[in-house]
Amino acid sequence: MTRQDVLAVIPVRWGSTRFPGKALADLSGLPLVEHVWRHATAARSIGRVVVATDDERILAAVIGFGGEAIMTAADHPSGTDRVAEVALATSCRIVVNIQGDEPLLDPEAMDAAVAPLLADNNLEATTLAAPLARDDDVHDPHLVKVVTAANGDALYFSRSPVPFHRNQEAEANFLHHIGLYAFRRELLEEFSKWPPGTLECAEGLEQLRLLEHGRRLRVILIRRAFPGIDTPQDLARVAALLRADAP
Repeated sequence: MTRQDVLAVIPVRWGSTRFPGKALADLSGLPLVEHVWRHATAARSIGRVVVATDDERILAAVIGFGGEAIMTAADHPSGTDRVAEVALATSCRIVVNIQGDEPLLDPEAMDAAVAPLLADNNLEATTLAAPLARDDDVHDPHLVKVVTAANGDALYFSRSPVPFHRNQEAEANFLHHIGLYAFRRELLEEFSKWPPGTLECAEGLEQLRLLEHGRRLRVILIRRAFPGIDTPQDLARVAALLRADAP
Protein backbone atom coordinates (compact mmCIF):
# COMPACT_ATOMS: atom_id res chain seq x y z
CA MET A 1 0.00 0.00 0.00
CA THR A 2 1.30 3.50 -0.88
CA ARG A 3 0.37 6.99 0.24
CA GLN A 4 -1.80 7.28 -2.87
CA ASP A 5 -4.12 4.75 -1.23
CA VAL A 6 -4.65 7.09 1.74
CA LEU A 7 -7.30 9.79 1.42
CA ALA A 8 -7.82 12.53 3.98
CA VAL A 9 -11.23 14.17 4.13
CA ILE A 10 -11.89 17.34 6.12
CA PRO A 11 -15.65 17.58 6.82
CA VAL A 12 -16.69 21.22 7.12
CA ARG A 13 -20.20 22.61 7.42
CA TRP A 14 -21.32 26.21 7.64
CA GLY A 15 -23.91 25.88 10.39
CA SER A 16 -21.78 25.41 13.49
CA THR A 17 -24.06 25.87 16.50
CA ARG A 18 -21.74 28.11 18.50
CA PHE A 19 -19.73 29.67 15.67
CA PRO A 20 -21.52 29.73 12.28
CA GLY A 21 -19.13 30.09 9.37
CA LYS A 22 -16.07 29.40 11.50
CA ALA A 23 -14.42 27.45 8.68
CA LEU A 24 -13.79 30.74 6.90
CA ALA A 25 -12.94 32.77 9.99
CA ASP A 26 -9.64 34.61 9.64
CA LEU A 27 -6.78 33.05 11.58
CA SER A 28 -3.43 34.77 11.10
CA GLY A 29 -4.40 35.90 7.61
CA LEU A 30 -5.80 32.59 6.37
CA PRO A 31 -9.22 30.93 6.58
CA LEU A 32 -9.36 28.45 9.46
CA VAL A 33 -9.93 25.53 7.10
CA GLU A 34 -6.80 26.41 5.11
CA HIS A 35 -4.61 25.84 8.17
CA VAL A 36 -6.06 22.34 8.53
CA TRP A 37 -5.67 21.66 4.81
CA ARG A 38 -2.02 22.77 4.82
CA HIS A 39 -1.16 20.41 7.66
CA ALA A 40 -2.98 17.52 5.99
CA THR A 41 -1.17 18.04 2.69
CA ALA A 42 2.14 18.02 4.58
CA ALA A 43 1.50 14.61 6.17
CA ARG A 44 3.86 12.01 4.70
CA SER A 45 1.30 9.20 4.75
CA ILE A 46 -1.54 11.04 2.98
CA GLY A 47 -1.75 11.09 -0.80
CA ARG A 48 -4.85 13.20 -1.37
CA VAL A 49 -6.77 15.77 0.70
CA VAL A 50 -10.39 16.75 0.07
CA VAL A 51 -12.63 19.19 1.93
CA ALA A 52 -16.21 17.90 2.15
CA THR A 53 -18.73 20.68 2.68
CA ASP A 54 -22.40 21.56 2.48
CA ASP A 55 -21.87 25.22 1.59
CA GLU A 56 -20.93 26.96 -1.65
CA ARG A 57 -18.97 29.67 0.21
CA ILE A 58 -16.65 27.10 1.75
CA LEU A 59 -16.36 25.28 -1.58
CA ALA A 60 -15.31 28.49 -3.34
CA ALA A 61 -12.82 29.44 -0.63
CA VAL A 62 -11.08 26.06 -0.71
CA ILE A 63 -10.83 26.06 -4.49
CA GLY A 64 -9.57 29.65 -4.23
CA PHE A 65 -6.56 28.72 -2.10
CA GLY A 66 -5.74 25.73 -4.33
CA GLY A 67 -7.44 22.94 -2.43
CA GLU A 68 -9.86 20.28 -3.59
CA ALA A 69 -13.43 20.50 -2.32
CA ILE A 70 -16.60 18.52 -2.93
CA MET A 71 -20.19 19.44 -2.14
CA THR A 72 -22.04 16.88 -0.03
CA ALA A 73 -25.55 16.39 1.27
CA ALA A 74 -26.57 18.79 4.02
CA ASP A 75 -28.33 16.29 6.26
CA HIS A 76 -25.54 13.98 7.43
CA PRO A 77 -25.90 12.96 11.11
CA SER A 78 -22.15 13.28 11.72
CA GLY A 79 -18.91 14.41 10.18
CA THR A 80 -17.87 10.81 9.57
CA ASP A 81 -21.01 10.23 7.50
CA ARG A 82 -20.06 13.27 5.42
CA VAL A 83 -16.55 11.86 5.02
CA ALA A 84 -17.99 8.53 3.88
CA GLU A 85 -20.02 10.16 1.10
CA VAL A 86 -16.81 11.51 -0.43
CA ALA A 87 -14.46 8.64 0.34
CA LEU A 88 -16.67 5.83 -0.92
CA ALA A 89 -16.80 7.46 -4.34
CA THR A 90 -13.03 6.94 -4.64
CA SER A 91 -10.77 3.89 -4.78
CA CYS A 92 -8.91 4.75 -1.55
CA ARG A 93 -8.10 1.99 0.93
CA ILE A 94 -7.59 4.10 4.06
CA VAL A 95 -9.60 7.20 4.93
CA VAL A 96 -8.48 9.83 7.44
CA ASN A 97 -11.22 11.99 8.95
CA ILE A 98 -9.60 15.29 10.00
CA GLN A 99 -11.67 17.80 11.95
CA GLY A 100 -11.90 21.18 10.25
CA ASP A 101 -11.68 23.15 13.48
CA GLU A 102 -8.30 21.96 14.78
CA PRO A 103 -5.79 24.18 12.95
CA LEU A 104 -2.85 23.22 15.18
CA LEU A 105 -3.17 19.46 14.64
CA ASP A 106 0.18 18.74 13.04
CA PRO A 107 1.12 16.38 10.18
CA GLU A 108 3.02 14.10 12.57
CA ALA A 109 -0.16 13.42 14.55
CA MET A 110 -1.98 12.55 11.34
CA ASP A 111 0.80 10.16 10.36
CA ALA A 112 0.65 8.59 13.83
CA ALA A 113 -2.98 7.63 13.22
CA VAL A 114 -2.29 6.08 9.82
CA ALA A 115 0.86 4.12 10.68
CA PRO A 116 -0.80 1.34 12.74
CA LEU A 117 -3.20 0.55 9.89
CA LEU A 118 -0.26 0.17 7.53
CA ALA A 119 1.58 -2.07 9.99
CA ASP A 120 -1.27 -4.30 11.23
CA ASN A 121 -3.88 -5.69 8.86
CA ASN A 122 -6.04 -6.73 11.81
CA LEU A 123 -6.73 -3.14 12.82
CA GLU A 124 -9.77 -1.49 11.25
CA ALA A 125 -9.68 2.02 12.69
CA THR A 126 -7.58 4.32 14.85
CA THR A 127 -7.98 7.60 16.68
CA LEU A 128 -5.78 9.80 18.87
CA ALA A 129 -5.61 10.78 22.53
CA ALA A 130 -3.24 12.60 24.85
CA PRO A 131 -2.94 13.01 28.61
CA LEU A 132 -5.40 15.61 29.84
CA ALA A 133 -3.44 18.75 30.68
CA ARG A 134 -3.39 19.71 34.34
CA ASP A 135 -4.98 23.09 33.63
CA ASP A 136 -7.87 21.52 31.68
CA ASP A 137 -11.21 21.05 33.41
CA VAL A 138 -12.03 17.34 33.43
CA HIS A 139 -15.69 18.27 33.94
CA ASP A 140 -15.81 20.36 30.73
CA PRO A 141 -18.24 18.52 28.41
CA HIS A 142 -16.44 19.92 25.37
CA LEU A 143 -13.29 17.98 26.34
CA VAL A 144 -14.07 14.39 25.44
CA LYS A 145 -12.44 11.73 27.60
CA VAL A 146 -11.60 8.17 26.56
CA VAL A 147 -10.93 4.98 28.51
CA THR A 148 -8.80 2.29 26.89
CA ALA A 149 -8.11 -1.40 27.34
CA ALA A 150 -4.62 -2.70 28.08
CA ASN A 151 -4.03 -3.22 24.35
CA GLY A 152 -4.98 0.38 23.54
CA ASP A 153 -8.45 -0.29 22.14
CA ALA A 154 -11.15 2.18 23.15
CA LEU A 155 -13.57 1.00 25.81
CA TYR A 156 -15.70 4.14 26.05
CA PHE A 157 -15.77 7.84 25.21
CA SER A 158 -17.63 10.37 27.33
CA ARG A 159 -18.12 14.04 27.96
CA SER A 160 -18.20 13.16 31.66
CA PRO A 161 -15.03 12.41 33.66
CA VAL A 162 -14.16 8.76 32.98
CA PRO A 163 -12.96 6.70 34.66
CA PHE A 164 -14.56 7.78 37.93
CA HIS A 165 -11.91 7.92 40.66
CA ARG A 166 -13.43 6.60 43.87
CA ASN A 167 -10.30 7.51 45.82
CA GLN A 168 -10.26 11.26 45.32
CA GLU A 169 -6.74 11.50 46.77
CA ALA A 170 -5.27 9.18 44.17
CA GLU A 171 -3.51 10.52 41.10
CA ALA A 172 -6.19 10.96 38.44
CA ASN A 173 -4.94 10.25 34.93
CA PHE A 174 -7.45 11.12 32.22
CA LEU A 175 -7.05 10.82 28.46
CA HIS A 176 -8.22 13.68 26.26
CA HIS A 177 -9.65 12.35 23.00
CA ILE A 178 -8.50 14.04 19.81
CA GLY A 179 -11.14 13.82 17.10
CA LEU A 180 -9.11 12.45 14.21
CA TYR A 181 -9.95 9.00 12.82
CA ALA A 182 -8.32 6.69 10.30
CA PHE A 183 -10.56 3.96 8.84
CA ARG A 184 -10.13 1.10 6.49
CA ARG A 185 -12.50 1.71 3.63
CA GLU A 186 -14.59 -1.39 4.37
CA LEU A 187 -15.33 -0.34 7.94
CA LEU A 188 -16.20 3.21 6.92
CA GLU A 189 -18.69 1.80 4.42
CA GLU A 190 -20.30 -0.27 7.17
CA PHE A 191 -20.32 2.71 9.53
CA SER A 192 -22.20 4.83 7.00
CA LYS A 193 -24.98 2.23 6.83
CA TRP A 194 -25.55 2.04 10.59
CA PRO A 195 -28.03 4.48 12.12
CA PRO A 196 -26.81 6.54 15.08
CA GLY A 197 -26.98 4.40 18.22
CA THR A 198 -28.32 5.03 21.70
CA LEU A 199 -24.95 5.90 23.23
CA GLU A 200 -23.95 8.05 20.26
CA CYS A 201 -27.12 10.08 20.60
CA ALA A 202 -26.83 10.35 24.39
CA GLU A 203 -23.25 11.66 24.36
CA GLY A 204 -23.32 13.33 20.95
CA LEU A 205 -20.18 11.38 19.99
CA GLU A 206 -20.17 9.63 16.62
CA GLN A 207 -17.26 7.31 17.50
CA LEU A 208 -19.53 5.46 19.93
CA ARG A 209 -21.34 4.04 16.90
CA LEU A 210 -18.32 1.81 16.31
CA LEU A 211 -18.24 0.56 19.89
CA GLU A 212 -21.98 -0.06 19.95
CA HIS A 213 -21.48 -2.40 16.99
CA GLY A 214 -18.65 -4.23 18.71
CA ARG A 215 -15.89 -2.92 16.45
CA ARG A 216 -12.34 -2.14 17.52
CA LEU A 217 -11.03 1.40 17.59
CA ARG A 218 -7.35 1.59 18.51
CA VAL A 219 -6.38 4.71 20.47
CA ILE A 220 -2.92 6.03 19.60
CA LEU A 221 -1.34 8.10 22.35
CA ILE A 222 0.51 11.26 21.39
CA ARG A 223 2.33 13.73 23.59
CA ARG A 224 -0.23 16.51 23.74
CA ALA A 225 -3.64 17.58 22.53
CA PHE A 226 -4.22 20.57 20.29
CA PRO A 227 -6.72 23.34 21.05
CA GLY A 228 -9.75 23.22 18.80
CA ILE A 229 -11.98 26.12 17.85
CA ASP A 230 -15.63 26.02 18.89
CA THR A 231 -16.23 29.71 19.65
CA PRO A 232 -14.87 33.14 18.64
CA GLN A 233 -13.06 33.19 21.99
CA ASP A 234 -11.25 29.97 21.05
CA LEU A 235 -10.23 31.57 17.76
CA ALA A 236 -8.69 34.51 19.61
CA ARG A 237 -6.75 32.18 21.92
CA VAL A 238 -5.34 30.14 19.04
CA ALA A 239 -4.43 33.32 17.16
CA ALA A 240 -2.48 34.44 20.22
CA LEU A 241 -0.64 31.10 20.30
CA LEU A 242 0.32 31.47 16.65
CA ARG A 243 1.57 35.01 17.23
CA ALA A 244 3.66 33.82 20.17
CA ASP A 245 5.25 31.10 18.03
CA ALA A 246 5.92 33.38 15.06
CA PRO A 247 9.62 34.16 14.43
